[in-house]
Amino acid sequence: MPRGANKQTSETGLAVETVSRKPQQGRSKASLERMLVAARELMLERGSEDFTLQDVNQRGNVSIGSIYLRFQSKENLVRAVIARVLEDLAQAEEVMMAEILAMSDTLEEFMPRYVAGYAEVLRLNAPLLRLAMERASFDPLVSKPGKDHALMATRRGMDAMLRYRDSFGGSDHETKATSAYKIVFATLARQLSLGSSGEAAHDYDWEVLKRELGRMCVAYLRGD
Repeated sequence: MPRGANKQTSETGLAVETVSRKPQQGRSKASLERMLVAARELMLERGSEDFTLQDVNQRGNVSIGSIYLRFQSKENLVRAVIARVLEDLAQAEEVMMAEILAMSDTLEEFMPRYVAGYAEVLRLNAPLLRLAMERASFDPLVSKPGKDHALMATRRGMDAMLRYRDSFGGSDHETKATSAYKIVFATLARQLSLGSSGEAAHDYDWEVLKRELGRMCVAYLRGD
């Protein structure tokens, strides 16, 4: 999927293009990418938005003037980084899901693979997701796209589970799929410190957590 092709992010009003001035030449586009990469690296290294445009200037080998040509403020640069994070996350989730569905004929095969795959996608993106969630708590330009992404992830997980609905127990399959997704996400998010507290619930073995969570979801979905 090409950069900027993720409609979910752009349609909610947060995308690199919506918070920056459009570069007109190839050299300008390359400069914009260096700004985004430099700001992203600084946010990862410092675990916060505590960096200056001078830091971006030095890290990305871009002038202060060129930064201001692209972004009205550091705030918009941070928003652009988060927009790119949401794009990357959505693409990673889609690829992961397609691969797992292609190799899973039964609920027993799908669910553990999905939990393990989704867990790794979240783990790899967790450092910047934490910063995105922090900003979403006070920045409407980030909070709504973040919520929209969460809704899309929920729908994607539910739809995948419902492919195996013939293996579900009970009759309210939509509720079961919704609950299973929410349990999976809440458990993984807590372990990865994606909540408001910024701390994991406990020091639990990651591999064991993924394995047992997948098994529990199969049992829940199959149960009456």
